[in-house]
Amino acid sequence: MDGDRGRLTISSAAGHRFAGARPYDRGVTTTLAPEPTALRAVPDIIRRRLATLDNWLDPHSWAVTGVIVVIAAILRLNGITSAKGYVFDEVYYPTDAWDMLQHGVEWDEKTNGPAYVVHPPLGKWLISIGEAMFGNTELGWRLMPAVAGILMILVLIRVAYRLFHSVVLAGAAGLLMTLDGYQLVLSRISLLDIFLGLFILMTFAAIVIDRDHYRRRLLRALENGFDPEKTASVPRIVPWWLLVAGVMLGLAGGVKWSALFFAPFFAALVIVWRVQARRSAGIQGPFLAGILGDLGWLILALGAAFVVYLATWTGWFVTDTGYFRHYRADNGRSEPPVIGALMNLWHYHSEAYKFHSGLTSKHPYQSWPWQWLLLGRPVNFYWPSATGCGAPNCVRQILLLGTPVLWWSFLPALAALTWFGIARRDWRAWAIGTGVVAGLLPWFYYAIKDGRTMFSFYALPALPFLILAVVYVLGAIMTPREGVAAGSQRSDRQLIGTIAAAAYVVLVALCFAYFYPIFVGSSIPYDSWSQRMWLGGRWI
Repeated sequence: MDGDRGRLTISSAAGHRFAGARPYDRGVTTTLAPEPTALRAVPDIIRRRLATLDNWLDPHSWAVTGVIVVIAAILRLNGITSAKGYVFDEVYYPTDAWDMLQHGVEWDEKTNGPAYVVHPPLGKWLISIGEAMFGNTELGWRLMPAVAGILMILVLIRVAYRLFHSVVLAGAAGLLMTLDGYQLVLSRISLLDIFLGLFILMTFAAIVIDRDHYRRRLLRALENGFDPEKTASVPRIVPWWLLVAGVMLGLAGGVKWSALFFAPFFAALVIVWRVQARRSAGIQGPFLAGILGDLGWLILALGAAFVVYLATWTGWFVTDTGYFRHYRADNGRSEPPVIGALMNLWHYHSEAYKFHSGLTSKHPYQSWPWQWLLLGRPVNFYWPSATGCGAPNCVRQILLLGTPVLWWSFLPALAALTWFGIARRDWRAWAIGTGVVAGLLPWFYYAIKDGRTMFSFYALPALPFLILAVVYVLGAIMTPREGVAAGSQRSDRQLIGTIAAAAYVVLVALCFAYFYPIFVGSSIPYDSWSQRMWLGGRWI
């Protein structure tokens, strides 16, 4: 959609030009809502500029969503307990989660006192839900990460449907994440990043819905008699979904502080989208006309995020045993009610920040941000002794490796996304690119500035946006300039593009199947394992 004029450029099964075009394919192409006859006439051009996805309950889209989510659930839950004991950093988070069930805070069994940890509590509380159900077992501590991974795919499908208005492209997005080894592994291991990725994606979903809500309300105001040429005011619109985005961002921050990287980028998107909506509605001076209201609501949303973040520390607040819980009193300082607790929490945060800033110790599986999309250094999670593979030498490994065909297409997809964003002024291209930049660029800064120890799983929050970039390009490949059609009206360009896009998805699926044994820790002959080490020592 043009940033100024609101013209859709990618829609339907392949993302066709959608400037009031008739639907060609039932359940694939969506249509604009019929113009109300009893309300004020709004010019078609303005109606098109403010158009949003109206049939989000389309049964075809939900059927596709359900099928893919079931496939994702089977892949993520089947054999989830096969890796016995703690895998990689499971030695920390499931243990903390179990202790939090007993004490309300992280606990150091060796000293029988509070443990000093440097990540907020929410991710561990979520892990503890599975442990409360199934005990301190592999199933207990891995259940909720698997649920989060499955929900992440569900949300991605629905976000893609809202962005592209296409069942096919939405299904492609969900299927590509389902068949990504990187997301699969992190869904089956009890780390924090899968929860962070889910809440960041839900934050983005909420601001996309808020964009639609704002545009629909503007259109309704025009239908009800609002005349932008006769008044300088802007219709009052309560952005409930923007507040939901604030709640989701607070939950993300309650898992890891790196959620804050996304806040300024998402806030900028909200402002740009609202200015564009007001311009499309014909409001004069669209920036100044509503900027104070935009900033006010954004501040309120960030306030909601802050309150939710504090709520994730409830266990620390309501007990007297948390680390630094009474830091001021223990050091002879005054500790007034409420304020004293907040001051102690601030001290906790300052100490944790110092720890993160000074974390530069070497690790055999650390990697730099410029290596992540190239799969330059995946993380070996699991390497036990192995037998039963039918060969003299067997290997069992869980390697945090993205499906290579998918991941090695991210960089060319981002280049194409940038081109389309400039050439078409498509708001979706810029929105997707913004998510990628927010998820990756800050790590480049810290890598260069501090040389901080980093791992490839830090890139997980950017993964949905990287996949959306690929899907956007697939839609462009499937789309002839004249638009899409069905049946005998299909052009050769459309047919060839559709075949190419389908071939790509099939190739990703085959690549996923080939690497599947080292995603889930199956026992395979050493020679078979060695053949999968495509980059040699970088993957070993």
